[in-house]
Amino acid sequence: MSFVLRFLDVTFGYPESPGLIIDSFTGQFHRGWTGVVGPNGAGKTTLLRLASRELSPTRGTVPGSASAVYCAQRTDAPPPGLRDLLTGHDAPACQLRGRLGLEEDWLARWNTLSHGERKRAQIGVALWRQPQVLAVDEPTNHLDRDAAHQVASALQSFGGIGLLVSHDRELLDLLCAQCLFVDPQPPILRPGTFTQADEQAALERDAARSAKLVAGSERKRLEREAAKRRAVVDRSRQRLSKRGIPKGDHDAKAKRDLAKLTGKDGRAGRQLRQVTTRVERAREAERSIEAMREPTLGIWMAGEASHRRHLFHRPADRIEVSVTRESDGWRLTHPELTIGPQDRVALSGPNGSGKSTLVRHILEHLELPADRLVYLPQEIEETQAREILAKSKGTSRDQLGRLMAIVKRLGSDPERLLESSSPSPGELRKLLLAYGVARLPHLIVLDEPTNHLDLPSIQSLENALSDCPCALLLVSHDERFLSALASLRWNIHRTAERSFELVLGGPTPGSTEG
Repeated sequence: MSFVLRFLDVTFGYPESPGLIIDSFTGQFHRGWTGVVGPNGAGKTTLLRLASRELSPTRGTVPGSASAVYCAQRTDAPPPGLRDLLTGHDAPACQLRGRLGLEEDWLARWNTLSHGERKRAQIGVALWRQPQVLAVDEPTNHLDRDAAHQVASALQSFGGIGLLVSHDRELLDLLCAQCLFVDPQPPILRPGTFTQADEQAALERDAARSAKLVAGSERKRLEREAAKRRAVVDRSRQRLSKRGIPKGDHDAKAKRDLAKLTGKDGRAGRQLRQVTTRVERAREAERSIEAMREPTLGIWMAGEASHRRHLFHRPADRIEVSVTRESDGWRLTHPELTIGPQDRVALSGPNGSGKSTLVRHILEHLELPADRLVYLPQEIEETQAREILAKSKGTSRDQLGRLMAIVKRLGSDPERLLESSSPSPGELRKLLLAYGVARLPHLIVLDEPTNHLDLPSIQSLENALSDCPCALLLVSHDERFLSALASLRWNIHRTAERSFELVLGGPTPGSTEG
């Protein structure tokens, strides 16, 4: 493929936001995958939508007429073309269905599919359309380990120009030959895998900080020299001043006039002007060095242990889930379940096994007041996200300041968030977490909490939860995250075609039995 995707001096800002999201970016992308990385809300999704021509630049151009597909983070609705992919008999359709584990009835029961199953279907349709440019936003969100490997393998087979936004370092390293860092602006392309490009970025930051320190030291030295020269000039002017000489002392006045004519006062003035010029140059040199500031991250997750004997208790039972009106659906059986006031529970299992269904079942039978619960669902519809942001903007100045301080400590720009009309999924999760921190919860329930969060934010959340004294229920495919926080393991595995079982203290989270 000879096509090259070009950005020529591209600038973009949303009409409702006074700031720019992309500022004066020029770059080009060839065949293969490019990772697009940066903090939540920095413009990664915007850049993908510009590349796929869902958006048009405010200034500059993205020339060409190549076919392009954008795979969004959200999976609320079935992607156009899903029916044809699921029923098609052509070789690419059959191969993709097998590679991604897609089932023919998924369109009919879209609303009951797990988010991971929806994501696989979405990516399958995008690959089946065989575009020249494929922009994929967080493809491994919600996916268990096996499904993530399926998606990675499918994306590896893509032969066009790929842009990949992901917080999955393993996926970025597997697919990408270069990475675009979108923060600070304008974006910077660096060669190599994410690990290699990130190391290069760290070296550049260190070099810039060192250069900034050297430039600052030189500027201070010249300022001290200028101060000395200025003192010499001031003393010279005082000596040459006729002020204070008696009116009749013509000899003293003549001596001072002679000193001015011989230029003794002029040399000091010229030397001061020369040093002052060098000071201004040194200040400009220091200002020109862009030393990236490392954000101050980390929050304290407020909470307290309940005095209740348990927060949730249910005898052994079977949960029936209807897939469609005509179907019997599937069954999830579980033993006696209890969550104590200081329990830290990790719930894991393959996509579609009923983890989110079990979470909803637990929430319906909790034995604690609603204001003592913090719940973060897997996904929130865009209309609800707008409402949450609008509600935040309408709070008191003090409360809004506290919320935005926490958002900042989780790695996002509060001003950029408040300027937007619709937060990114990552920013929304941070905002909801900020609301949670403002309470004193007895139980925190997080369903796939690391989805949509950038890497520093995940580390900040992990650190915050490790110090929180209340109970935790964490649903995740991120084994590293669960291992750091959970002491109790609940694992769901398949026992038959439409039957799953919850086992206490079962296999390691992230396993996908069956």
